[in-house]
Amino acid sequence: MKILVDADACPVKKIIEKVAKEYQIPVTMFIDTSHELYSEYSEIVTVSKAPDAVDFALMNRAKKGDVVVTGDYGVAAMALSKGANAIHQGGMIYTNETIDRMLFERHLASVNRKSGKHGSHMKGPKKRTSNDDMRFETMFRKLIFDLLNLK
Repeated sequence: MKILVDADACPVKKIIEKVAKEYQIPVTMFIDTSHELYSEYSEIVTVSKAPDAVDFALMNRAKKGDVVVTGDYGVAAMALSKGANAIHQGGMIYTNETIDRMLFERHLASVNRKSGKHGSHMKGPKKRTSNDDMRFETMFRKLIFDLLNLK
């Protein structure tokens, strides 16, 4: 098992590394050339700034049993289809049972934005709190623990 991180906008990189070190699980973080990232623990893979380049590079490395950390539902769906596990930076574990609904809701939101019914300016995500970090760490640890105990 390895941990693969869609790291461009990932707010929990330090938590991922802390937990991975404890369990001695290798981590690979994927970024594009508009970002800089250094780590003493993780492998850093830098790809072009082309649309979805990070997503494709990450998915080319993902294998059954790996853990993918991403906020992108499309990447999560691809990970699940490969037999990998996927978790959102907010701590939600993606499953085959929930991903279709999430992708459909993302599609509907995109249609609404393009229609202009809600104006051209929409709210961004809420400011991240320490509770968000604790929720992610709790769920991430649970996922890792469950996966390691299956062996």
